[in-house]
Amino acid sequence: MQETRIEPTDGLSYVRGDFSPVMVPDTLSSLLDRTVRRFPDRTAAVFREHGVRWTWKELQREADSLAMGLLSLGLKAGDRVAIWSPNRPEWLVAQFATARLGLILVNINPAYRLAELEYALNLAQCRAIISADVFKTSQYLEMIRILAPEIGHAGQQEIQAARLPHLKFVIRMGQGTTRGMIGFDSLLAKGRAALDLAALDAITSGLDPHDPVNIQFTSGTTGNAKGATLTHYAVCNNARFSSRELRFTENDVLCIPIPLYHAFGMVLAGLLCVATGAAMVFPGEAFDPVVTMEAIQAERCTAMHCVPMMLISILGHPQFGEFDLSSLRTGMMAGAPCPVETMKRVVSDMHMREVTIAFGMTETSGAIFQSGNSDSLDRRVSTVGRILPHLEAKVVDVAGTTLPVGEKGELCVKGYTVLRGYWGDAARTKQAIVDGWLHTGDLATIDAQGYCNIVGRAKDMLIRGGENVYPREVEEFLFRHPKVQTVQVFGVPDERFGEEVCAWIILKPGSEATAEEIREFCKDQISHYKIPRYVRFVSEMPMTITGKVQKFVMRDAMIKELQAKSA
Repeated sequence: MQETRIEPTDGLSYVRGDFSPVMVPDTLSSLLDRTVRRFPDRTAAVFREHGVRWTWKELQREADSLAMGLLSLGLKAGDRVAIWSPNRPEWLVAQFATARLGLILVNINPAYRLAELEYALNLAQCRAIISADVFKTSQYLEMIRILAPEIGHAGQQEIQAARLPHLKFVIRMGQGTTRGMIGFDSLLAKGRAALDLAALDAITSGLDPHDPVNIQFTSGTTGNAKGATLTHYAVCNNARFSSRELRFTENDVLCIPIPLYHAFGMVLAGLLCVATGAAMVFPGEAFDPVVTMEAIQAERCTAMHCVPMMLISILGHPQFGEFDLSSLRTGMMAGAPCPVETMKRVVSDMHMREVTIAFGMTETSGAIFQSGNSDSLDRRVSTVGRILPHLEAKVVDVAGTTLPVGEKGELCVKGYTVLRGYWGDAARTKQAIVDGWLHTGDLATIDAQGYCNIVGRAKDMLIRGGENVYPREVEEFLFRHPKVQTVQVFGVPDERFGEEVCAWIILKPGSEATAEEIREFCKDQISHYKIPRYVRFVSEMPMTITGKVQKFVMRDAMIKELQAKSA
């Protein structure tokens, strides 16, 4: 049942969540332990691509065995251990094994390359990395060897690498062996043979729920990525409160095509299941629409968490009608704005009538706002819901003044979910968090009932001839065109108007359209200054691995194209 929330008062865009629900002082280990005691033999996790199916008791035993293996390496509470992998069983085991020992898990984006990996490992001063061998075109172990060619020299177990001075151990997944690296399975077997639960319990009992448990890197579209430091307390309670809006129980089965390395996958999917006893189903190592539909049908999933681009891909797939998705009832969309028309089809064609929209960010350990299953469809397609318990939010102008209800400004949030800081970066932490308020950089409105609408990123807003243009507003309108499957709108420089509106469009299969047809569709329907001057039809959008569209890549490409034409 959705929590009662306090609506804005005094006509200002400020909301305060319900502070009456009990906050539980959990660590990841105590959260898992409670679920194991309640549902030891129920299904906990299914990795279909790997043929792995664990009960809660089995998952905990795997995690304890790996924890014992990590302990044998001399790793201790507070040490950082990186994980670099797509969605594999080892990822889930490592998450709970590191938390058991008070280690801080550092999530490395599976799409990272050499410079990004080197930066992340050195910033967090990681003592160990748990890495996949390969994934698609990424040769993970080879990249590690390039950064640390000293691996394997003189038969030493501990690495002494000039470019990675803090890194001592590389733990590799897969069946092969690599000189100087430790096999994940062999470390697991070693820990299983020497398993000492009393020794592990002694370590775990000394942990503080407010200790850091995880470092997650922001996308880093401007400058180097920042390492958001999150606590046990924040991620566990955020998962609990989010699960209430979904009415999750141990009888639910959640399809998880989103990556575990991201807060959405790790907290709002994985930990949400741990908090409720629901089963986790991972269709594959990375998202594939057919593999995802196969998993939903075979496992009778009751929910799916995803980003909108995944849903667009599923709904537009030629084989969509071949799968039985009727077991679905709910799920969560987050990570990017969801087009209204997509949301309507998800409810009608995918049976997810109770689907919710959530909004959050890496820096807030998960969700800030979330719609409830009792909210009307209109509310769920037009807003990101209302503030979750024990949080506060406000919309401010450039001077930091709280704006009246309904006015656009920057969204700020305060509460237990806010990151402890950016690891090793006090300056950017101070810039982002002012008097306890995290400045999100997102443009939003809050209405009189406390519902929030994200209208874009502050940096995405463009100004054409003195008029503010919010890309999402134009995108929502263009989605009404019967030939448009997906669209992204952004600004490009213009000598006369300062900026001009540009739209990149993916058409529905079999459709053809012209730029003039798109502009004619807009005529007399939206303000003239919002009508895209430039329209490009593309087959795909540049995206991050988490499904976020990279508008800066589109903008750079368009600038080069226009400059070339001008020349």
